[in-house]
Amino acid sequence: MLKLAIILFGIVGTTLAGIAIVALLAIPALVDGKPLLIVAATVAGFIVAIPVSLLIANAILKANRGTV
Repeated sequence: MLKLAIILFGIVGTTLAGIAIVALLAIPALVDGKPLLIVAATVAGFIVAIPVSLLIANAILKANRGTV
């Protein structure tokens, strides 16, 4: 499961980080003169992606148990 989760992390991490950055940039008052918030949003997206990747990997493996 860990190998699959690591592969999924690359996709899920960039997706969630991108969503966090777009959400942050949608509010111009938050970004004005605060580039550290963009870095924080990116890091937060990647941190949230760890358990999400594990959950998705677990769901994929459960769905494929009966097909092998």
